[in-house]
Amino acid sequence: QVQLVESGGGLVQAGGSLRLSCAVSGRTFVRYPMGWFRQTPGKEREFVAGVNRSGGSTNYADSVKGRFTISRDNAKNTVYLQMNSLKTEDTADYYCNTQPPVYAYWGQGTQVTVSS
Repeated sequence: QVQLVESGGGLVQAGGSLRLSCAVSGRTFVRYPMGWFRQTPGKEREFVAGVNRSGGSTNYADSVKGRFTISRDNAKNTVYLQMNSLKTEDTADYYCNTQPPVYAYWGQGTQVTVSS
């Protein structure tokens, strides 16, 4: 069974930075490509960033390219999302999951609010 716990969200001014973490339980963490996703009220959850099993390859949504960086530490079973140059439109609940996501693995997420 895989459990995902996100943390690191908060309130930040536009132009600021946050680093999100996703702690993954289970010894099979290294088998999974991982991703970060986000959702705002009334909208579908959207892909933000992904990383392969080794951490050597990443991909991003166009809206965050050049500002966000995804990484993983397989020794710590943790995935990170460094978010720089935040914009008000980045305000959302952020979630991690495998890539592609598995419904049963969705956690509580962490809330990010970017003020103008």
